[in-house]
Amino acid sequence: MLLLVAGVLLWSAAHLLKRVAPNARAAMGSAGRGIMSIAILASMVLMYLGYSHAETDFYWGRNPQSVGINNILMFLAIYLMVAAATKSWITGSIRHPQLTAIKSWSIGHLLVNGDSASIVLFGGLLVWAVVSVILINKQDGKPALSVQTAAGKEVMTALSAVLAFGGIAFIHIYMGYPVFG
Repeated sequence: MLLLVAGVLLWSAAHLLKRVAPNARAAMGSAGRGIMSIAILASMVLMYLGYSHAETDFYWGRNPQSVGINNILMFLAIYLMVAAATKSWITGSIRHPQLTAIKSWSIGHLLVNGDSASIVLFGGLLVWAVVSVILINKQDGKPALSVQTAAGKEVMTALSAVLAFGGIAFIHIYMGYPVFG
C-alpha cells in the first residue's frame, strides 16, 4: 500500500507544483517539463505496482446498479477527455473538462471497487482533481466559456468516445475485470 500512496502523492505533487509553488517551478526553467514528465511517469508506475500488489480490506462490492452507473460515468469521462482534445461544444459549458473527466472516472470506480486500495487510488485522484479545479479557479479566475464547432466535429468526438470506451472495456475484460453486468 505504501507504493500506492507514494504514487498518488507524487502524481499530485507533480501536477500541483505549478500552482502551489510557482516560483520553484519557474526556477526549473525548461528542464522542469522533463522533470515533471519523469515524476508523472514514475507516479503511474508506483500507482500500478502499488495497486496490483496491495493487501486490501473490502468494504463494499459491485452490484448491477453500481456497474451501470459506473459505465455511464466512464463514458462521460472518456467523452470529456476526447472533447477537451477536439474543443467540442461541451468545452464551452464545462470549464475543466479533463479534470471533470478524472472526477467522473474516480467516482465511477469508487462505486464498484470498495476495497482500501481502490479508495486510496481513486479517492486520492478525486481529491487531487477537486483541489486542482479550486486552485486553478482561484488563481486564473473563471474565464467566459464559448465554443463554436461544426456538426462533423461533434459526430467525430462522439464516435471517438464510443470507440475508446469499447477499447478500454475490452482491455478491462481481457485483464479479468468485468465491465458489464
